[in-house]
Amino acid sequence: MKASDFFALPPSLVRFASFFPAESRPWDWIKRIGAALEAAEFAASDLKIPAGVHIEGRVWLHSSVKLPAYAVILGPAYIGAKTEIRPGAYIRGNVITGEGCVLGNSSEFKNCLLLDRVQAPHFNYVGDSILGNGAHLGAGAICSNLRLDQGEVTVRLPNETVNTGLRKFGTIMGDQAEVGCNAVLNPGSLLGPRSLVMPSMAFGGVLPPATIARTRNSVSMIPRRD
Repeated sequence: MKASDFFALPPSLVRFASFFPAESRPWDWIKRIGAALEAAEFAASDLKIPAGVHIEGRVWLHSSVKLPAYAVILGPAYIGAKTEIRPGAYIRGNVITGEGCVLGNSSEFKNCLLLDRVQAPHFNYVGDSILGNGAHLGAGAICSNLRLDQGEVTVRLPNETVNTGLRKFGTIMGDQAEVGCNAVLNPGSLLGPRSLVMPSMAFGGVLPPATIARTRNSVSMIPRRD
């Protein structure tokens, strides 16, 4: 299982490419977010910061980023072009976004990589996760990142259980994956490209590409539209 099975790093984030190799395990990308930000050199931005937006630490915002009247952004963070940050968003360190993302109202983001056009628009938690190009979280959807026993998060593959070395590991969402409103993704969940988790359910494990998780034990195939 490789990162390239789920997503491809877009051109907007090419400066970070050496930290996110396509052949590595997808959860290994989570371990490299902090190092990628630490090594990056950012040009100054002329973006006007509203008085109610609190920025602390090393933060780079593209000049086309849309800022709300109030939000909290704690560095290190890199927010790509044409990204919209909505009121009450809490970005609390080690966050990288590509172009055209939506970081929603009253949503929290921590140690995560959002590729191009990711939408987490309403009341979401995204921690220790990678969200692929065009991935979407419905209102209230949560990427849970810590087991109740606080032990190491493992990944349950069809033929083996893999130790990730991570105590905090949320979700891997492939390109164009969808999660319905108020769904909870358990630690170590992997959603293949164009897969879908139905609203108001708890999902854990691996969801193959282009499939729908309807209940905890129900997965059905859906046709591709490409």
